[in-house]
Amino acid sequence: MNAKEYGLSEGPLVKGNGYKPPNLHRWGPGVRDVYALHYIVSGRGYLETNQAVYPLGAGDSFIIFPQTEVYYYPDPQDPWAYCWIECGGAEALRLLDMIHISPGHPVAAAAPQDLKPLFDRVEANALEPYERERSDAGLRLLLSYYMEYYPSGQASLKKDYVGSAKAYVERNYWKSGLSVLDVVDDVKIERSYLFRLFKKETGTSISGYLTAFRIRRACELLGESRLSVKSLAYSVGYHDPLYFSKIFKKVTSYTPSQYRKVYREGNVPLPPADRGGGRD
Repeated sequence: MNAKEYGLSEGPLVKGNGYKPPNLHRWGPGVRDVYALHYIVSGRGYLETNQAVYPLGAGDSFIIFPQTEVYYYPDPQDPWAYCWIECGGAEALRLLDMIHISPGHPVAAAAPQDLKPLFDRVEANALEPYERERSDAGLRLLLSYYMEYYPSGQASLKKDYVGSAKAYVERNYWKSGLSVLDVVDDVKIERSYLFRLFKKETGTSISGYLTAFRIRRACELLGESRLSVKSLAYSVGYHDPLYFSKIFKKVTSYTPSQYRKVYREGNVPLPPADRGGGRD
């Protein structure tokens, strides 16, 4: 799908929302110019689209796609009650692409939990800018559950364990107590498996990547600030300035003071983030 294909404009994600109590309300056949996500709270009903009929019950969901003809109606013996949210824009399309639902497959079976409270957190008639932001945030939260329960092929791609490990290091490198086991615990896979993946993709170990990242950050600080070596060492996760200086020279071939001088004179290149050696 392409956002331009449907003429979707930017702006608030949420275009409308509401709740329909049990009655004989029906809509269509016709087309809409927004995405309209419906969640069946109780009762039963039917969706007709693309020459198919989908029976729906409590906990099921369906989406009306832009410019796709639909007809939906309640079961006369057990009319449904449902809540709905209309959304549009490229961001809505990006999120919906992560859900296993499409014009050719517009329904989702009953969710593992009651999703109505999440629908209730979205308010399309919000007037204040902060209210609209909260409403859009509520829609993102809701769609995140659909992404979890009904992941598309795009969302189901192999998890990026190495990327997650790198991101954890880059968020926490300044902690002197950061260990490889902390990284493993955060990524939540078996230790030796992560080590093999990390080594294969980066050519170094996790501890080597941590050291290299710290030294690279130290190089940036040496060039950008007047921090003392002691303060700089603390800033990148070393409580012992002498040990920091030793590691720094091993990686860069300069002491911190030498590096600062040469950097300011001749623009010494930063060491790449995947150097540093070390063992897990």
